[in-house]
Amino acid sequence: MPIATVNPANGETLRTYEAMGEEEIERRLQLAEATFRTYRTTGFYERAGLMRRAADLLEADQKEIGKVITTEMGKPVKQARAEAVKCARAMRWYADHAAELLADEEPAEADVKDSGALRALVRYRPLGPVLAVMPWNFPLWQVIRFAAPALMAGNVGLLKHASNVPQTALYLEDLFHRAGFTEGCFQTLLIGSAAVDDILRDERVRAATLTGSEPAGRAVASTAGEMIKKTVLELGGSDPFVVMPSADVDRAAQVAVTARTQNAGQSCIAAKRFIVHTDVYDAFVARFTEGMKALTVGDPMDEATEVGPLSSEQGVNDLVELVDDAVRGGASVLCGGERPDGPGWYYPPTVLADVTREMRVHREEAFGPVATLYRAADLDEAVLIANDTDFGLSSNVWTRDDTDVDRFVRDLEAGGVYVNGMTASHPAFPFGGVKRSGYGRELSGHGIREFCNITTVWHGA
Repeated sequence: MPIATVNPANGETLRTYEAMGEEEIERRLQLAEATFRTYRTTGFYERAGLMRRAADLLEADQKEIGKVITTEMGKPVKQARAEAVKCARAMRWYADHAAELLADEEPAEADVKDSGALRALVRYRPLGPVLAVMPWNFPLWQVIRFAAPALMAGNVGLLKHASNVPQTALYLEDLFHRAGFTEGCFQTLLIGSAAVDDILRDERVRAATLTGSEPAGRAVASTAGEMIKKTVLELGGSDPFVVMPSADVDRAAQVAVTARTQNAGQSCIAAKRFIVHTDVYDAFVARFTEGMKALTVGDPMDEATEVGPLSSEQGVNDLVELVDDAVRGGASVLCGGERPDGPGWYYPPTVLADVTREMRVHREEAFGPVATLYRAADLDEAVLIANDTDFGLSSNVWTRDDTDVDRFVRDLEAGGVYVNGMTASHPAFPFGGVKRSGYGRELSGHGIREFCNITTVWHGA
């Protein structure tokens, strides 16, 4: 895949970039290693000042970088600006909390005495250069939720961003430099996917984090395992959105529309499978389908647009194949389902009913505004349908019954259970999945400690 900015709204190639050669990659690896030796010795106060400055710059740049994001991957410009603001808030959160999250921990006095020590503690120390392989769908947020904790912990970052968002990738490197971070603290590598393996094998790279597809995750995990390097993987998702009889059906249907179509449905944590108790199925489906039909699809630079184009022509083709396969298998199309004529990589908000386990859309992640509906006879069946997937990123449950809540929290196979609300990432809460959705956690204290050397310090007599 070429490294290029291609406008998804019309398919026009606006700018192309040459991939970095071996000499430039080597220069940057040397710089990362050298910078880490000194940056690791800085204190939290100094790092926090730099991070807050970067947050201020990003917030001031939101209109400019929002337009760049929209041009590169098609996100409606209002959502692009909101993404920039969200990133700035997360950067400030880590600037405020990193010292507390990574403070020395003192074991219980009785345990220290029992070990024969005069004093003992646990200290969190940075690992070194961390390689981040990041996707295009949230081109700022995906990077910042790695970079903010990694830099605050004293690590340095090497970013291999998706090839269709090169301007955003270069902006991020420039952002941290303008904020005052030493040049080698955060570097963008304009490289293709084929170059990742060699970089990950380099001894100067101490760890890696990847958000992306299952094949990409397997490749990085395999190499990292061979090299015995720490990794965090956030892969695909096919999140259930369960609606039970006690739910506020109107509110659930309203939120469901946003949960499925935000970012044109191109989100790992988007609700994708809507599992509705038979007692409220008809009412929910009517309201949900009406809401999906009412969405404004169009030019992502238009402030009124709610759903823009998909990021690539291949993304549209993949959705067409999934929907066509479902229809051939007997699925009913309640709205959408037809690729529109005209320029750009658009696909309409689509609702499929009568979905069965034999259909590809049941097994595979639909990365676009396509929702699948399932009718559940009772709570047991709702849980079975929700867990009938290889993925386990997050989940949404709508009920006012505490017994229902306890059961879903106990039995849903997911990294998150959101009750009466839409899944959303926040810096204070750990984010990640189970099964083929990956392993490890981003965000919160769990995320900042992922790339730390957890060191036991024991003092004898």
